[in-house]
Amino acid sequence: MTFETFRSNVSHMLKNMGNTNFLISILSSNKINEYWNNKQYVYCFYLLAMTDYISRISGVPLCTNFDYIRNHKLNEFLYPTEILLCAKLYDDKSILQDYFNSSIPEFKRFNIAESEVDNNG
Repeated sequence: MTFETFRSNVSHMLKNMGNTNFLISILSSNKINEYWNNKQYVYCFYLLAMTDYISRISGVPLCTNFDYIRNHKLNEFLYPTEILLCAKLYDDKSILQDYFNSSIPEFKRFNIAESEVDNNG
């Protein structure tokens, strides 16, 4: 599965389930640990960032089971494909920096640029 497909699937899941049921589903599924253990770090970090973000906006304490993962991040920034294409089309790297600066903090922690979790698909 491509990252863009994964990203869209997570967004659809959140929209269909709502914040509380999404958190319960992800935290009880052990998916974050599975992705970590399988060295699928992009998926792991994205899902953990999403759960941390949803926890924050819902006023729910963070699940501390993943603190060991929170000490890591991607080596390079990860941007949505449409943002990369736009920066390339206009030959303007400031588009990437602007998008990263406006991204959700929980995602930025892992070097993931994400600002529209409710509009991914």
